[in-house]
Amino acid sequence: MNNNIIKITLIAALIFSTNLVGAQQFPEIKTDLDRKVKAFLEENSRRWRDMNVPMTDGKVLYDFIVENNYKSAVEIGTSTGHSAIWIAWALSKTGGKLITIEIDKGRYQQAVENFKQAGLSDYIDARLANAHELVPALSGRYDFVFCDADKDWYKNYFIHMDPKIVVGGSFLAHNVSQRTRDIRDFLDYVESRDNYATTINRSSREGISISRKTREK
Repeated sequence: MNNNIIKITLIAALIFSTNLVGAQQFPEIKTDLDRKVKAFLEENSRRWRDMNVPMTDGKVLYDFIVENNYKSAVEIGTSTGHSAIWIAWALSKTGGKLITIEIDKGRYQQAVENFKQAGLSDYIDARLANAHELVPALSGRYDFVFCDADKDWYKNYFIHMDPKIVVGGSFLAHNVSQRTRDIRDFLDYVESRDNYATTINRSSREGISISRKTREK
């Protein structure tokens, strides 16, 4: 086999494997909304650089919500909306809705536009606010919380959301692989709660902690 044939074979194999990974990355496409969300995510796959989660982590969030049939979600730290799109896409399957909080006006406005283009606005209550103030003031009960904001406030966000999380609900935190002092303090705290079971999702390079509430205090 000459070198040109070898090169062509290797390129074809690379294209096939890339397409296979991409296909596995998305949920099964069944509805018009699924097709619209998938098309939006594919078209914008290289744009999520402004403090957004990678696509693999978005799929982790989607799967976790669908598997647990979560319906009432809060996201702390919207950025421009990549994780919120995955969360809301999952909630479109369970009949739920997401409250997502962003402090930066420019990122908030871009996120709102992204939600509209993805066809998910009906599943998202996007709020421009300081999460330090809004999270303690939130009323209601929630079964899913995703925290991807200021790391030195992770512990505080958990403390404020804890009484609002239903038994069986979960508090997830992003970037816990960083193991900074703030992250270590947060993990030490949640792991010490005897009414939560905390694990780390190792499929995420950045690390996602999952603290599931097993009972009330």
